[in-house]
Amino acid sequence: MPYVVTDECILCGVCVIGCPSEAVSEDETKCFIDVSLCIECGTCAENCVSEAIIFVEEEITETHE
Repeated sequence: MPYVVTDECILCGVCVIGCPSEAVSEDETKCFIDVSLCIECGTCAENCVSEAIIFVEEEITETHE
């Protein structure tokens, strides 16, 4: 998963609107990227006004409790 939304997300929705593959969605606290839909184009990171979307080399596993 190369792109990850960090806790810096301010839920502005720019990444959701700009994603050509509709891989980004909003949750209650931040946006999330669906890796099964993501085409790794980087548009979300380029458009993010809070610089909350970063590229990572390794897969990060998050748990939702």
